[in-house]
Amino acid sequence: MAAGASAQGGRRILRRGPWELLATVLIGLGVVMLMQPFAMALFTYSFITILTGTVMFIIVSHFPE
Repeated sequence: MAAGASAQGGRRILRRGPWELLATVLIGLGVVMLMQPFAMALFTYSFITILTGTVMFIIVSHFPE
């Protein structure tokens, strides 16, 4: 039974909903960073933030419900 409980706990971490939300927030944050006119450092890291969110969303879309 301990092995089943452990596997169930592992599956709970890999649920699609919270990870898709995080990936979507990352994409949105990257777009805001891209459009703001104040800090060059935010603009510099905006593309990598959008790219990370997009790749994360693609990977997470294969997780179980």
